Amino acid sequence: MGNALSRPLRRSKSDRIVAGVCGGLAKWLDWDPTVVRVVYVAASLISAAFPGILAYIILWFVMPEEGF
Repeated sequence: MGNALSRPLRRSKSDRIVAGVCGGLAKWLDWDPTVVRVVYVAASLISAAFPGILAYIILWFVMPEEGF
């Protein structure tokens, strides 16, 4: 497992369902994308969904896409 901080955080072009945010986080953390998605959805539901949706939208615009 490599040091995640040494790699840039980017949205995934290949492993995406909506915008590639969870796929990019999974690649950055060297985790399985399904685990990241399940944890993200669970955390969003526990926090009444709105903060999770807002965080996803912010990350969508802040994280550059792979290849740039």
